[in-house]
Amino acid sequence: MKRQQIAAGNWKMNKDYKEGRDLAKAIADGMGNSENLAILGVPATHLKAVSGIVKKVANLEVAAQNCHQAESGAYTGEISVGMIKSVGAKYVILGHSERREYFNEGHELLAAKVNTVLEKRLIPIFCCGEPLAIREADTHVAHVKQQLEESLFHLKTKDFRKVVIAYEPIWAIGTGVTASPAQAQDMHKAIRSLIADRYSVAVADETTILYGGSVKPANAKELFGQPDVDGGLVGGASLKAADFLQIIDSF
Repeated sequence: MKRQQIAAGNWKMNKDYKEGRDLAKAIADGMGNSENLAILGVPATHLKAVSGIVKKVANLEVAAQNCHQAESGAYTGEISVGMIKSVGAKYVILGHSERREYFNEGHELLAAKVNTVLEKRLIPIFCCGEPLAIREADTHVAHVKQQLEESLFHLKTKDFRKVVIAYEPIWAIGTGVTASPAQAQDMHKAIRSLIADRYSVAVADETTILYGGSVKPANAKELFGQPDVDGGLVGGASLKAADFLQIIDSF
């Protein structure tokens, strides 16, 4: 089974409502007949509007940037998976390095969120990765292995097959340190090996693993050309339609 290639944009806390609609429309208009799947990870306030813009565009979908693990309840300010699904989004980004660092999201909590997303028949884009100290200590594979084991590897095979993984070399994002395509490939290969050990080689071979380390139009083609890199989780470059469209066309 051929792995799905994906260019996923993560807008983070950027773009007001009008700016978000304009950006989504520009990307939708520029997609043409692209065969590559693109996903727009937008703020919660934009989910319904952007879902409406992309619904008639082939291979363009919408993701929420986070969710709560409970279906409903007294959780002021939170958003449930049911709410996300009700406005047309199909994906949810979970475990992003910023959620882990700034909001103290741990393995157990993320496992619960993964479960809820899958129960609602949406698709998790599960982020994993290591900070600079872990990379310098050469324990990055063990670090990511723990993230996978404690938040994903409890899943049965049929459920794990629905998950998209995004590897973030946190040490190479906004630090001035650059991760090479070879380093990206090495880590993606290691993650695929961990999946093969837990499930099977067949499951590992069909799992989409995205690279989330400052993907730009200038480096996307080389990164996406690595045998185990199946696309990108794109930050800043997803905020400009021309740049993101170029990345989509980089496979």
